[in-house]
Amino acid sequence: QVQLVESGGGLAQPGGSLRLSCAASGFTFSNYAMSWARQAPGKGLEWVSGIYRNGTPTYYTDSVKGRFTISRDNAKNILYLQMNSLKPEDTAVYYCRKGGVRRGIMAEYRGQGTQVTVSS
Repeated sequence: QVQLVESGGGLAQPGGSLRLSCAASGFTFSNYAMSWARQAPGKGLEWVSGIYRNGTPTYYTDSVKGRFTISRDNAKNILYLQMNSLKPEDTAVYYCRKGGVRRGIMAEYRGQGTQVTVSS
């Protein structure tokens, strides 16, 4: 069955960096676009970034452009999200998703999520 396991979350200071990873199994990873979404406390799920199966093109929500970078390693079945210049408003649970490459496109499956907290 499909499994998406996120890791790499934690506490970071404003201006700091974190790298999220998502280990995928149960499907042919290289055949699918992937995405990241997040849910802040008391808010709905927000699409953050998407990447096509070969690694390009990539897409970002405006609030993370220039700070976050999505990438993938199809040989290792891993999706990444490099997050730099973190802000308190980036605090959320981050989810790795199969599909959902752009805002408004439904994802087929998502992982359990990893908590990111940005605070001094």
